[in-house]
Amino acid sequence: MTDYSKLARALIHLRAQYDNWRTLPESTPALIREAVQESVIHRFETAWDALWKGLKRYLQDEVGLAEVPNGPNPILRLANENQLLPSSIDEWLYYARLRVQTAHDYSEQKAQEALEAMARFIADAEKLFSVLTGTTPDAYSPTR
Repeated sequence: MTDYSKLARALIHLRAQYDNWRTLPESTPALIREAVQESVIHRFETAWDALWKGLKRYLQDEVGLAEVPNGPNPILRLANENQLLPSSIDEWLYYARLRVQTAHDYSEQKAQEALEAMARFIADAEKLFSVLTGTTPDAYSPTR
């Protein structure tokens, strides 16, 4: 059985920090808002990396694909061909582009673009987690 605990933790932490960012009072100092925003983006990067790597293992172990390329985009295409993605392939490729952008450009524009997509990503990632594991990140236990 594939261990998805790292992915579960990454999704839980991303959701918690995103909720924290969304509910910050307007009176929160700009430096703190920016730090929380950067933390959300970092949590997104971590969750994204754990997600596509978990998806790769699933394609190998559960779907039985012997030849699974490395890198998120080819894996997303294989997942789409195997009807695993809970939303369109275009949306998942968009998330992949966001991940690359956030790794190389912390501009305000890129940060805002990532934050605007975060609720959709979290919902899609948690649905995909359920496809892979049969449960939610909150309920996941690698020893069940």
